[in-house]
Amino acid sequence: MDRKAQALNDEDYMRLALGLAQEAALAGEVPVGAIVVKDGVVIGRGSNAPIAGHDPTAHAEIRAMRDAARNLGNYRLVGCTLYVTLEPCAMCAGAIQHARIARLVFGAHDNKTGACGSVINLMDEPRLNHHTSVESGLLAEDCSSTLSRFFQHRRQLHKAAKSQSAKLEEESP
Repeated sequence: MDRKAQALNDEDYMRLALGLAQEAALAGEVPVGAIVVKDGVVIGRGSNAPIAGHDPTAHAEIRAMRDAARNLGNYRLVGCTLYVTLEPCAMCAGAIQHARIARLVFGAHDNKTGACGSVINLMDEPRLNHHTSVESGLLAEDCSSTLSRFFQHRRQLHKAAKSQSAKLEEESP
């Protein structure tokens, strides 16, 4: 666990999550990073790793909460804040609620799979017994551009590979 050197604010914590997103991108994973904070101390870190881990549940949020739970010795993360660079999906939103995370702060909205307001809002579902407070849009431009650059680079690589493949087919007898 990290020791609290000085008081950090929401933006500082989101920048830490952005650093984890960059690590994911370098590993070829969709660049999403997450951290869990309790009483000003980072107790959990995670970045996307479903490809490397052959694990569809290895989203940044899940990995950060697993790390935090191990560090606390408790599966309940009461009083914790989760910072994540991208709006959580339904799987992650459910896990956030089951862990009893008090507060979620995310950067970029996800208009395809976001489950905290963009597509659906599981956090405000009145029939559920826990409700995490949600704040969105923190460093949204930085978070969005990290994702955009990653997918733009991936499309360029795909286009180059396709072009190379076509060129090789033309050259073969």
